[in-house]
Amino acid sequence: MKRLAPALSFLLLAACGFQLRGTTTLPFETIYVHNATAGIALDLKRNIVAGTGTRVLDDAKAAEAQLQFSEESRQKVILSLTSGGRVSEYRLIYRVRFRVADDKGSEFLAPSTVTLTRDMTYDDTQVLAKEAEEQLLFRDMQADMVQQIMRRIATAHKPKA
Repeated sequence: MKRLAPALSFLLLAACGFQLRGTTTLPFETIYVHNATAGIALDLKRNIVAGTGTRVLDDAKAAEAQLQFSEESRQKVILSLTSGGRVSEYRLIYRVRFRVADDKGSEFLAPSTVTLTRDMTYDDTQVLAKEAEEQLLFRDMQADMVQQIMRRIATAHKPKA
C-alpha cells in the first residue's frame, strides 16, 4: 500500500491539471530585452534564458522580437489609520507596462500593464522589521510579476506582414 501512495498522489495531481514548471515556448527564436541591467528586465532576461528555447541577443536589430518597458513603478499607499491617526495598514502596488515588437514596430504583443498589490499591517514600534517585510513583499511581487509577464509573452503572435 505504501508503494501505491506516491503513484496515487501523482495521478491525482495530473488529473487536476498540475504540471511541473518546465520550458516555455515563445513565438520567436530570438529576443532583445531593453534595459536588461537591473530590476524586472534583468529577471525576465534570466528567466527567458533559463526557461525557454528563445535566445536573448545583445543587438536589438538582429533580434526577431524586442521586449520594451515603458513603466515600472512601486507605490506605498496608506490603507487604514488607527483611531489615534497612526497608520495601521499599507497597500503596496507594483506596476509594469511593457510590449513586445519587432525592429519595425509591428507588435507581437500590444502594450500591456500588469499590476500587483499586497496589503501589510504596520506598527511604528517595529519600524525596522516592517521595512524588511516591505522589501521582502516587493521582492516576492517582482518574482510573481516575472511569471505573469512570461505567461503573457508566451501568448504573443507574430505580426502580420
